Amino acid sequence: MSNGSFADLITPYERVALVLQGGGALGAYQAGVLEGLFKHDIHPTWVAGVSIGAVNAALIAGNPPELRCAALSEFWTRVAPPSPWEHAEALWRRLDPDGPSISLLNQWSAWRTALSGQPGFFRPRPVVEWAAAGPFAGPTSVYDTAPLKKTLEDLIDFDRINEGGMRLSLGAVNVRTGNSIYFDTETHRIGPEHVMASGALPPGFAPIEIDGEFYWDGGLVSNTPLDHVLEDQPRRDTLVFQVDLWSAGGQVPRGMSEVLERQKDITYSSRTRFNTDKVTYEQTLRNQLVSLLDRLPDHLKDTPEAKALRSASCGAAVNIIHLIYRRKSYERDSKDYEFSNAGMRGHWESGLADTLATLDHPEWLAMPSRLGGPVTHDVLRDDLRPS
Repeated sequence: MSNGSFADLITPYERVALVLQGGGALGAYQAGVLEGLFKHDIHPTWVAGVSIGAVNAALIAGNPPELRCAALSEFWTRVAPPSPWEHAEALWRRLDPDGPSISLLNQWSAWRTALSGQPGFFRPRPVVEWAAAGPFAGPTSVYDTAPLKKTLEDLIDFDRINEGGMRLSLGAVNVRTGNSIYFDTETHRIGPEHVMASGALPPGFAPIEIDGEFYWDGGLVSNTPLDHVLEDQPRRDTLVFQVDLWSAGGQVPRGMSEVLERQKDITYSSRTRFNTDKVTYEQTLRNQLVSLLDRLPDHLKDTPEAKALRSASCGAAVNIIHLIYRRKSYERDSKDYEFSNAGMRGHWESGLADTLATLDHPEWLAMPSRLGGPVTHDVLRDDLRPS
C-alpha cells in the first residue's frame, strides 16, 4: 500500500497516539517500531512514554519528522556502541544463533554494564562517595545519570517540544506522596530533567528533583501510559499504537534466572491485557450512553441525572494497534540491562519486522464504529490476528 493510502486511513482520526512502555535495553524494539511507522509516513500527534519509553518519546517529539529516525539511531548507538571485540561476538552469534552460548554472551554483556555502566547513559558512583557518607547514609543510587542529561541535550530540541507541535507526556511517580504524575506539554514546560525523572528507577538511579519535589520512574506505579491517553478530556477519535516491552503471558519458570525474568515480565507488563480490556469495556459503555441519551424524551433530557450521564458519555472511536516484544529463547532476567550492540540491533530489527507485518494489514487502521467500543489488534509473531 502506498504512503498516501495509509494517510487516507489515518486522516479520519482526530489524533494518532503512540504509547511506549519502559524496559531499559529492550527500548530499541520501540525504535524499530518507529522506523517502520516512519517508512510509511505515519507520525503520531501525541507520544506518551514511561522510563526508556519516555526517552524514545522525547527523541521523537524533539526532532522534525525527517530527523527522528536518525536521532533514535544516534541515541541507541551512543548507549549501546560496538565493543572492541564486535567481530568476534558477531561470528559467535552467527555460529550459534539460538544456543546456550548466546545466553552466556549476553550475561557477560549485562555484567559489564552492571560493573561499568553505559556510555552516554549512566556510570557507577565512585567508591569514595559511599566511604565518605558513613554507615547510615550515602548516595541514593548505585549509578550517576549525568551522562544521560548530556545525551538528551545533544539530541533533543526541547524548544521544539515546548512549542506544542506534538503533545508529549512522560510518566513519573512522586517519591514523597507515591502518586503517579504525567509531565505533559499541555501542563508543563518539558526539559531533560522531566525525561530523566520518568526513567529514574531505584535503586539504580537517583530521584530527580523538579520544583522542590523528587520523582522516580513512572513504572513503579504503572509502566503503560494507555490510561493517560484514553482518559484525556474531551475524548476524541483516536488511533493508538501501543508498544510494549514486556509480555504478560509466558511459561512457568524452570530455574531461578527464569523466575526473575518472569517476575519482571509480570510486574512491568502492568497487566496490559487487563487494562486494555478494562478501557475497552468502559469506552463501550460511554459510547452506548450517547445512543441511550439521544433516545430520552424531552422532559428527561435536562434532569440532573441525564446531565451527569452526559458528562460521562463519549461517542469517540478508539482503535488500538498493539505491538509486544517477544523474548528471544536465549534471553534471561538481564535482558533489560543487556546493552550489547548486537542485542540492540536485534531488538530494533524485531520491532521493525513486527511493524511492517502489521502494516501488511492496512484494514486494521480503519476507524471503527463510535458506538461499538474500541477495537484492539495484537501482533503475535508468526500468528497475526485481530482480537
